[in-house]
Amino acid sequence: MMLVTDVGNTCATTNDGSGSTLSVIYSIILGDDAAASKAISLLIVSTITLIVIAFHFVNKDWHILRDFRLTLEGFIDRVPNLATAVEVPSLVVIADAEEEEGGAKTTAGPAPASLALIDPADPTTVRCFSPATLEQLGTVPNLSAQQVSELALRAKTAQRSWSVTTYPQRRRVLRTLQRYIVSNIDEICQLCVQDSGKTQVDALLGEILTTCEKIRTLLHHGETWLVNDYRPVNPMMLHKTAYVQYVPLGVLGIIAPWNYPFHNMLNHVLSGIFSGNGVLTKCSEHTSYGSVYFHNICRAALEINGHDPELLQLCTGVAETGRALVECPHVDKIFFTGSPDVGRRVMAGCAPNLKPVVLELGGKDAMVFVDDVKLDAVIPWAMRGCFQNSGQNCCGVERLFVYESIVTDFIAAIVEKVSALRQADPLSSNLVDCGAMVMDAQCTLIQSLVDDAVTKGATVHCGGKRNLSKGGQFYEPTLLSGVTSNMRIWKEEVFGPIMCVVTVQGDNDETCVQLVNDCPFGLGSSVYSANPARALAIGSQFNTGMFTANDFGVNYLIQSLPFGGVKESGFGRFAGPEGLRACCLERSIVVDRIPGVRTSIPGAIDYPMNTKQGMGFGKGLVKLFYGDSLWMKLKGIVDLIKHG
Repeated sequence: MMLVTDVGNTCATTNDGSGSTLSVIYSIILGDDAAASKAISLLIVSTITLIVIAFHFVNKDWHILRDFRLTLEGFIDRVPNLATAVEVPSLVVIADAEEEEGGAKTTAGPAPASLALIDPADPTTVRCFSPATLEQLGTVPNLSAQQVSELALRAKTAQRSWSVTTYPQRRRVLRTLQRYIVSNIDEICQLCVQDSGKTQVDALLGEILTTCEKIRTLLHHGETWLVNDYRPVNPMMLHKTAYVQYVPLGVLGIIAPWNYPFHNMLNHVLSGIFSGNGVLTKCSEHTSYGSVYFHNICRAALEINGHDPELLQLCTGVAETGRALVECPHVDKIFFTGSPDVGRRVMAGCAPNLKPVVLELGGKDAMVFVDDVKLDAVIPWAMRGCFQNSGQNCCGVERLFVYESIVTDFIAAIVEKVSALRQADPLSSNLVDCGAMVMDAQCTLIQSLVDDAVTKGATVHCGGKRNLSKGGQFYEPTLLSGVTSNMRIWKEEVFGPIMCVVTVQGDNDETCVQLVNDCPFGLGSSVYSANPARALAIGSQFNTGMFTANDFGVNYLIQSLPFGGVKESGFGRFAGPEGLRACCLERSIVVDRIPGVRTSIPGAIDYPMNTKQGMGFGKGLVKLFYGDSLWMKLKGIVDLIKHG
């Protein structure tokens, strides 16, 4: 073995095979203590072994060579900068970071006489308003069915060339997007705030963080999930190779909701283009102002890398525009996020063309605190789960189940925190916890649900009404207890800043499961317990598409997991290999495994047929391959010889 004998200024080596490089280094550090050298060697080898084992169990899909190659690709292939390729819309200037509480300044101009999205004087445009200030931000086109069809055809034409791009080319586009997003966090967050009324922190967590993780996941795993998926063959087909090929569908139609305008657009754009599709997005009429900018970022990333930006199209407009997208014959699949009622109408619109559809229809997610939790540890989770984005979350916590023995202490501890939540225009103050409601109609719905609960015995500890002092569409953060199954709020989606506390009588786990499952929705759920096994045992009985033990909302941040629910929460999945493959036609392929060896039809079952001979030959095949004893298989061989 070749050894370094001088670690100083010489390059002398020895070839006597008497040791290793490590042992020489040890001798320099420790002298001639052989025992110490062996101990350190054993420690290093053991540590490396434990690290490898830990990585294996932490991530059983860990492909070190693939991850190293893709990481190296990202470092070496420096993507272009979109800084001068995208024009940022005008933004309201945020207040000084040194502002003291109570010193918020209003940025809104006079509210227009009418907040109607469509101006009767100009029905071809949609007016865009800030929900926090009610000021008009601008206008976007209200597209007709003919215009939607034309956009779909443009995307369809561009998709033909895009469908044959390589995965490195697609990753380069995604890395270009990621570079721009990371470099323009403040601008994107502030535009989301202006368009949807959320706080900047909510925008960072719900818009930026989730989108960047979506990109990272596709960069590292997308190709693996879409390459040919080889399947086992049966003994009769040993001479064949079988696999599933994931083929782009063509043009995906996306109907995106208003609660997270940036992420909800890019979510499907990223999956769509990485799987080789064109994408036609209908953004919400309530958050269209920023959506135009977000759409332009994606088109610029394509164009700057030499691809046709017509691959991506944006439809702005009201319900009629969305209906035109659903019914457009040039759109191959619909991904819809919204309410169950509208989801049913989307399905009806897809039915004439038998167009496939994925529906994500929200939920009434349950969070459970069993009797062994520490209240000071779980209260922050209850606050984040209920009041993130002012409760306007598909997987937000709408039902908080607290065990009877701790519910009194829980309410006493949390009422002060809910009462202290601050509201204001998030771009006029740095001291804002809850932003505005995107739709004024949602405030009206929330009020009706709260009033119904109170008339049937629920208690409002704080909040319970609109916040009229802020000038925008605000609803006060509300703590509601004593919620029971005869109330509308038990089963109707709130989508607002309401914490509904349900008492689990007798601290009984079975009762808890029954209460959680007594709901028409089934999206996500979580259980908190000092005993992780107990949390999992309870949660595994919930009829929901997702469950988390001792955590909240992380299912979506782990983009290798499918996102979706059951019952009124819809069907189909976003994210994970399931979501990416949902953008594709799953085509089954069978080819010959051995060159020159091909299947031929045996004469016994070829035309013209002799029934007796054909049946005898067929029964021989069945006995040979499926008989449960050696004797039966031998009889099968005899039948094949006899009738073949």
